Amino acid sequence: MKRLFLLIILACGVWVSNVDAQKFAAAYLDMQYILKNLPQYETANEQLTMISKRWQKEIDVAQQEVQILTSNYQTEQIFLSADMKQKRESEILEKERYVLELKRKYFGEGGEWYKKRESLLKPIQEEIYNVVQEIAAEKRYDIIKDRSADPSLIYMSSRLDISEQVLERLGAK
Repeated sequence: MKRLFLLIILACGVWVSNVDAQKFAAAYLDMQYILKNLPQYETANEQLTMISKRWQKEIDVAQQEVQILTSNYQTEQIFLSADMKQKRESEILEKERYVLELKRKYFGEGGEWYKKRESLLKPIQEEIYNVVQEIAAEKRYDIIKDRSADPSLIYMSSRLDISEQVLERLGAK
């Protein structure tokens, strides 16, 4: 009987220690909310928008030139010699290549816009990450999830939201 009782107590102790081992501290934040309330993020976005508009205007001007060249060629085509037609067609093709190159250079994968965005936003993201790490260490959080990046997250208690703490430490509020 003593053995059975001892065995039951031992089994309960193992079960309780397993339950404790599965506990972890978690919190969440809303990155979109944090970024929206950071003045330096808004400034970076404004700079990106201005640069993007300037580059897009340059591309639009070049595309207009292609359209004008094409229109003029179509209008004058009957009056042009074979050599002149060839010259105009190559001129149009060259201008079209130039437009494509501009698009790739500015907005393509690894283009100037991407590089500029990286240089402006990376320091902000690193600062946020460092603050989140500090809060996690102080409060002993094992997990911090980004609510805005997880559409499957249905509900979390507001007491677990550390977004305001992050903003305070970043000096935004």
